[in-house]
Amino acid sequence: MKSRLFKRLAQFWPGGRSLLAALLLAGNAYASELPAVKMDSTADHSKFKELQQSFSSGPELTKVCLSCHTEAARQVHRTKHWTWDFLNPENQQRLGKKNVINNFCISIPSNYAFCTSCHVGYGWKDANFDFKSEENVDCLACHDTTGAYRKLPGMAGHPPYKDTEIPPGSGKFAKAVDLSKAAQKVGKTSRDTCGACHFFGGGGDGVKHGDMDSSLASPDKELDVHMDATGLDFTCGTCHKTSSHDVPGSRYTPVGKDKDGAHMRGKEDKSNPATCQSCHGFTPHKSDALAAKLNDHTDKIACQTCHIPAIARGGVATKLTWDWSTAGQLSPEGKPIIKKDEKGRVIYDSKKGDFTLGENVTPEYAWFNGKVTYTLLGDKIEKSEGVTHINKMGGSAADGQSLIWPMKVFRGSQPYDPVHKTLVTPHTAGNDDTAYWKNFGWEKAIDTGMKVSGADFSGKVDFIKTDMSWPITHMVAPKEKAVACNECHAKGGRLDKIEGVYIPGRDANSLLNLLGWLAAGGTLAGVSLHGLIRFLRRKH
Repeated sequence: MKSRLFKRLAQFWPGGRSLLAALLLAGNAYASELPAVKMDSTADHSKFKELQQSFSSGPELTKVCLSCHTEAARQVHRTKHWTWDFLNPENQQRLGKKNVINNFCISIPSNYAFCTSCHVGYGWKDANFDFKSEENVDCLACHDTTGAYRKLPGMAGHPPYKDTEIPPGSGKFAKAVDLSKAAQKVGKTSRDTCGACHFFGGGGDGVKHGDMDSSLASPDKELDVHMDATGLDFTCGTCHKTSSHDVPGSRYTPVGKDKDGAHMRGKEDKSNPATCQSCHGFTPHKSDALAAKLNDHTDKIACQTCHIPAIARGGVATKLTWDWSTAGQLSPEGKPIIKKDEKGRVIYDSKKGDFTLGENVTPEYAWFNGKVTYTLLGDKIEKSEGVTHINKMGGSAADGQSLIWPMKVFRGSQPYDPVHKTLVTPHTAGNDDTAYWKNFGWEKAIDTGMKVSGADFSGKVDFIKTDMSWPITHMVAPKEKAVACNECHAKGGRLDKIEGVYIPGRDANSLLNLLGWLAAGGTLAGVSLHGLIRFLRRKH
């Protein structure tokens, strides 16, 4: 380009060549003298005088944020991250964190002040929380980049504004957060900000999900090819592409089988951008010699089934079982006790009962179509049925909407009302006399929790076995570490319990076997006869 321009100038304007050269040199010199600038943002918040002051509370800071980001709070108000409430349009079940019951921490009602340390707001300590307040929105929960911003259990979503002893009487102190410093360094969401809640769901690192824990804060390629900190370095927002503060992807109405395929940039697209197919399409295998055969599997098998061979692979164990029925054991001195395994991991806590944990856990597998039904407070359950499914995953080989998915199945034993035959919502966290962690009395704890939930309690307590299923979609391994063919195509393999589909190597059918042997025998006979005829003809 430059050479052509120089030649044309020299042809029509002899002096122009020298002038242009001088201008180009001057331009390059100017460019090299440009001051440093932040390239990842259009604003440097450290230069805003409004933020160069001390703040006594989170809401006080949020008020300043909203003076520029005028629509942000009202956008947040429309999301599940704010309401913790969701009406499933498929079955009209009222879901969301504040409505569902689980088999780890059990329930939120009466435990708000502790649970809402992971809420994107300030001050949610009971049912009277003002969901319409814009100043109660916590901007720093998602946009802090300092790593020093944290919210403590029991403080209703507030961070510590002064050095705080936690737990009380422990002698351990959490330092006060510097709201001004954090506000001056806000930025995009990251694995750290999302992970502050999602890695620690269920009361601890890796407890709930199995495919999300603190090892994903800075993973290598072996742990996750997308989030590899020295490679692609995906953040959560890379896949969960957010619009107006609404994060796509749902545990309540997930996409079991993506029918929309790859997204096209620039095209309006309302489908879920967080599925594998939204990037990789329906024929993801391209270069492998087996690509065509592997692509044949995508109509029956979720990508995650082959590409996430195990969960809890980053050195953080995930809880597999939680038995509340054994909680409440005390030392001879009447004090709560904690037991740990050889790796220093808690396997018994008087407050919570017994746990089993695992690393490098092979998932369980099930047909899944994205439809999930929950057992909610008030739903009748029967102990005689063996296991109560807290959430039941829909799907079958015959519905045309299902794929075989990997699951973490969380198994537990939790309190229920044997008279009313319902699950219960105990008041566990707190320092008051009815909190289970204070008095270790189930009757008091459940009575308080059920009153807050607006449900009846008979006064009787028993325990019932439960399970919860969690579709696995993170910790995607390199393709070289994908599940090998013989791990599924074998008797007793990974898909041994999958029904409704014929899996070569796993299944045997006498008629098919006979036909196969006849075909093979016929082929061998035909080849042999052909060879014999050619041999005889050559001799003559």
